[in-house]
Amino acid sequence: MAGYICNLSENVTREHVRYQNRYGLAIAGDLYTAKGMNREEKHPALIVGAPYGGVKEQGPSVYANELAKRGFVVLTFDPCYMGESGGEPRHVSSPDLFTENFSAGVDFLGLQTFVDREKIGAIGICGSGGFALSAAAMDVRIRPLPLRPCTI
Repeated sequence: MAGYICNLSENVTREHVRYQNRYGLAIAGDLYTAKGMNREEKHPALIVGAPYGGVKEQGPSVYANELAKRGFVVLTFDPCYMGESGGEPRHVSSPDLFTENFSAGVDFLGLQTFVDREKIGAIGICGSGGFALSAAAMDVRIRPLPLRPCTI
């Protein structure tokens, strides 16, 4: 998992995860949490989508690093057909599937015992902003979340 454009904060952990979207395509993601986060409690979560054609090791890692320090559980992912995620042929552009990737992230986060299922939001960088908005328009589980001051 080399190639990240930023160094991981000493206050954050990053775990590589895999899950599927509803079309059966494997999604490769990274789950960021604050070190020492109490996993017995429920925490708000955010899904961060990469710029159009980008992957989780780029801009999303920067956002996730900072948001995890603020107490959010953060999921970044490679869109299907890109990076380490599944799908053939490679580098296919599918707005419908890219939107579905956000809902698949909600599915994954909702299964984590330390995530508050009522507090899952989405951020899209650049082109992913449209996919995040499209997902939020269709998926009522995606909610607006206030950013709170740094806790670490």
